Amino acid sequence: MYFSPATILLGLVALSAAGPVGTKTRVKRALTARPYSEFQVSDGVAGNALAEVNAQFPIDTSDLASVSASDLQIIQDARVTAEDAETGTGGFNDEIAAAGDADTTALQNGKIKNKVLKLQLEVLALQIQAAQGDADQAKIDEETTKLNNNIALDKKAAGQESVGVTATFNGD
Repeated sequence: MYFSPATILLGLVALSAAGPVGTKTRVKRALTARPYSEFQVSDGVAGNALAEVNAQFPIDTSDLASVSASDLQIIQDARVTAEDAETGTGGFNDEIAAAGDADTTALQNGKIKNKVLKLQLEVLALQIQAAQGDADQAKIDEETTKLNNNIALDKKAAGQESVGVTATFNGD
């Protein structure tokens, strides 16, 4: 049986076209870098901090492996800024100390909501890293415990006024 070179070539082309196409993981970008004043959750009312944080950082938690490196960096940078809002100059610790004997309940509520922000971003970043192959389950568990404690404190204060520190902390 004789096959012409054209028939063989046509057969090879058909086979190569029918083969699987390379699968490339699609990385979705969901976030943009913003100043602290645009993503802080401390102003308003206590009781719903976690939902407020999740609204500010809408990451698809069902597919953390596909989170882009730039989104992960934004989450990590925002966490550092949230921590600075707690301990840095003009942050919650400074404002609570400056209030002296005055009622600091609203500031304390704001600080708790800020801790929920900071810890949720920390847990989210660790979970993304784990999904992408860099797992540290002990650290995830430790930070999740802290997060859950602060969520409980926030819910306990539900309905109370909550005040942020955007007037004294620039967070740039």
